[in-house]
Amino acid sequence: MLKPNIKYRVALTKEERGFLQKLIRKGNTAGYRVRHAQILLALDEMPANEHWADARTGGAYGALQQAAGAARKRFVEEGFEAALERKKRETPPVIKIDGEAEAKTIALTCSAPPAGCSRWTLKLLANKAVELGILESTSGHGIGDPLKKTTLRMGTQTMAHSDTIGRIRAADGGCIRSLYASVWRNAPGSAP
Repeated sequence: MLKPNIKYRVALTKEERGFLQKLIRKGNTAGYRVRHAQILLALDEMPANEHWADARTGGAYGALQQAAGAARKRFVEEGFEAALERKKRETPPVIKIDGEAEAKTIALTCSAPPAGCSRWTLKLLANKAVELGILESTSGHGIGDPLKKTTLRMGTQTMAHSDTIGRIRAADGGCIRSLYASVWRNAPGSAP
């Protein structure tokens, strides 16, 4: 019996059904592929699945109802393999903070916090970076991501870099401002 009011119908062949069952049993494949395979098997137009609506299918396999509908649509429009994979991003994420801006932000973090504040917060850092012209615009979250690569404790002036920057560490645990002397001197708004 066909499910009523469904625009995109999933009709798997015997080979496709066998492939999906084998994929689920195999155990050494990506979790999202297993979930997509389970959803496709539940959405298959066969008598045993006639009571499996999108909401029930999503709930049974830890996904939303919309995910089951999206799996249907991708299967019909893009094919079997595309329905098993994740959707690729159409536009890559934009990286606002380059190496120079990151170094200036770290140098700013090592400086004394603004008057009336005991330490730098991500929001204060973001506002100051925009004010000094280091970045055009950013948020506390956006400025926190590059700082997350370090073991920086803002306000206490201790830092160690990750492997991507060469494992630079201050010997005494203090601020490493001297390592960024050229960046610090050339930072917008710094004293000559």
